[in-house]
Amino acid sequence: MAENGEADQEQVVKKLAYNFSIVRHTDMPEEMKEEAIAMCASAFEKFDNNNENAAKLVKDSMDKRFGTAWHVVVGEGFGFGVTHEAKHMLYMFYGGSLAVCIWKCC
Repeated sequence: MAENGEADQEQVVKKLAYNFSIVRHTDMPEEMKEEAIAMCASAFEKFDNNNENAAKLVKDSMDKRFGTAWHVVVGEGFGFGVTHEAKHMLYMFYGGSLAVCIWKCC
């Protein structure tokens, strides 16, 4: 019984340790960047194991808040090269290895 409680505690600690974002590149204004990170965090909490739905939620939220033509890619182990509007790009990691790229097309 004690081992089961210790395993549960360890799992809670792991979840807490990886629920933060690491911004690798951005040229967004600070306010836009913070809102985009918050949108990503809420989408990943809502759709824990479904990256496609999380990306759609982030895209729809960005379209409503900052105008249309936003694109979002969520996944692990991908590379990219995009043309984007100036001051409208964010590339970050969330929860360890989950990468997110958000950009607005010209």
